[in-house]
Amino acid sequence: MLVERQDIAKFCEILRKGGQKVVFTNGCFDILHAGHVTYLEAAKAQGDVLVLGLNTDASVRRLKGQERPINSELDRAKVVGALESVDYVVLFGEQTAEAVIAEVKPDIYVKGGDYTLDTLPEAKIVQSYGGKVAFIDMVEGRSTTNIINKIKS
Repeated sequence: MLVERQDIAKFCEILRKGGQKVVFTNGCFDILHAGHVTYLEAAKAQGDVLVLGLNTDASVRRLKGQERPINSELDRAKVVGALESVDYVVLFGEQTAEAVIAEVKPDIYVKGGDYTLDTLPEAKIVQSYGGKVAFIDMVEGRSTTNIINKIKS
């Protein structure tokens, strides 16, 4: 389910007050593949509710270049939101997820194993209120970029 950005803080507060452990992750999720599904299942296993911060189209272009995203933000939100592991989706357009994390205040923030505490700007925010940061290994050879390159060749 897509939750409006202006409602996400209150929404997650209600979940936590109800005893739910809120997990948050974020990304572009442009062309969904097995690596994404495996990652999101592992993220969900960290708690009770998985909130996925999805980059807006404009922020994907800034991160990945003018040819991306392949799928629009609303299409991407619908696809990831349909996964059993994803409970809620919220769009964000900032360069990093720091602001939306400060609003969500997840109990656990999950990112791929290609990051470390030192290279993850959001980690300081999560740690500032007592949250935890978890890293999940990426599925080797599975990426949207690889899929796009295969289609082009």
